Amino acid sequence: MRKYIPFLFFAAAVLIAGTSNTSAQGSRSSVSGAEVTGTFRMNFKGKFSQQSNDIKIMALGRGKLRVAFDLVYPYTLPDGEISVNMGSLDGEATIAADTAIYSSDEFGPCKITIKFVKPGTIKVTQDGTDSDCGFGHNVWASGTYRKVSGKKPKFDE
Repeated sequence: MRKYIPFLFFAAAVLIAGTSNTSAQGSRSSVSGAEVTGTFRMNFKGKFSQQSNDIKIMALGRGKLRVAFDLVYPYTLPDGEISVNMGSLDGEATIAADTAIYSSDEFGPCKITIKFVKPGTIKVTQDGTDSDCGFGHNVWASGTYRKVSGKKPKFDE
């Protein structure tokens, strides 16, 4: 029996660690309009650190959000100058619990999922190619964004 005690402690530790990790990444039942409304930004790293992708979100009520994406793909030209390919879209997403989905078939099958991970942080995943979503070459919405403003965003009309 004594030789099983260390194994039981190890098994209990693994079980506790797995449980706490699962609950930390689990879904929330809902998010407030104040949490979702604002401007979220993902900054690029390294020599492209002056570039960023921005997402404006505004709660409309009744499970709807207005979303506007301003995205870039930075790259270096042969002469060393930095340039970007761009992509943007403006539309309506549906939200249930802590996950919003924007979808469109205008250019091809495009689905962008916005998960409100915790207040001030969203995780975005894009299903569909850059051209399916109407973006420039290599422009993607996917990534982790941080809230940079909680003000009601202004959208282009």
